[in-house]
Amino acid sequence: MEQKNYKNDKEFLSNHLRLVELARDGKKVLLSQDLQGRVLTSTATGDEGDSFGWLNYDLIAMGKFLPHCNNFGGEDRYWLGPEGGQFSVFFCEGSDFSFDDWQVPSAIDTDSWNLFPVDSTKVKFSKSVKLHNWTGKDLLCRLDRSVELLDDDTIRKEIGIEIPKGVDYIVFKSENQLTNIGTFQWNESTGMLSIWILGQFIPSENNIVIIPYKKSDQAQINDSYFGKIDADRLTVTDNAIFFKGDGKNRGKIGIPPEMVVPFAGAYDSVNGILTIVHFNFPGSNEKYVNAMWEYQKEPFKGDVINSYNDGPLDDGSIMGPFYELETSSPAARLKVGESITHRHVTMHFKGNLESLNMLAMKYLETNLQDIEL
Repeated sequence: MEQKNYKNDKEFLSNHLRLVELARDGKKVLLSQDLQGRVLTSTATGDEGDSFGWLNYDLIAMGKFLPHCNNFGGEDRYWLGPEGGQFSVFFCEGSDFSFDDWQVPSAIDTDSWNLFPVDSTKVKFSKSVKLHNWTGKDLLCRLDRSVELLDDDTIRKEIGIEIPKGVDYIVFKSENQLTNIGTFQWNESTGMLSIWILGQFIPSENNIVIIPYKKSDQAQINDSYFGKIDADRLTVTDNAIFFKGDGKNRGKIGIPPEMVVPFAGAYDSVNGILTIVHFNFPGSNEKYVNAMWEYQKEPFKGDVINSYNDGPLDDGSIMGPFYELETSSPAARLKVGESITHRHVTMHFKGNLESLNMLAMKYLETNLQDIEL
């Protein structure tokens, strides 16, 4: 079934999942406790409006789980890092770092979470789980998250966003908590987890991911996840990174803490949509987990922001297409009973170029008319 608008997506999803909807003034956010409390999709303009989240219709309709990973899609889902390395919870103890051995933990893949409704604009979810890392340690965790549809005052006061007149918009926030409920402290010897929020969105021919950054003599952009990215798909200016999010060629980039500005986004000039994500960033002195699929020399030297663009595999098959905006918390050095919190805000704006450009210049440090890619 083709995704057309929010109403179509909601009707489809309601046949396969238990849904929770947050709503205010035509702005709506759709979630499911069956899929870890993830935000599936949202709209700024009611049922007939654009549906912003990418959804894997085929997998959802199949009603069966796949080995390795079930990529159902969605705009904001709670994952845990590290994905690779000796402290990974995606690989069994001592296994090879190969796709055959890679397995997403069920707690962040297929498990239902406990649901705690709050009101018409906020909901909470929770899950307790034991995770076994590659080194052999069992990490007992409680995962909590709330998702809230933000009103104008909160957008202005908490996020600092001023929205131009005539722009349709929706802003929602996930607040994600990780608690050590085990019997020992997490540290560099035992392994430390991180909160990893992934958003999957619908690409277009002229969709460009925009990531502002700070220059650094000690760090550089990581574009080696799936091989070097061609110059016609990735451009780095003095203050921003432009990366094609067209769903036509697989590639992934990462921004280390030394270079982070806590915003990232994408501009879809075909549909006049600007997406911005914002997150809490405690600073470049924190350690971040390394996601590379290898035994690592530096397991706590990883990226904070990532963007992935989907594309065909060698055999021509494709899961999406979609593109991703991802943010991560620092590595969670937690004593028993301690928690870490990662806040991730997703914003969608639809309007004319002049209005969207005001937002892009202020928060993404980019003039949309100057993008060359």
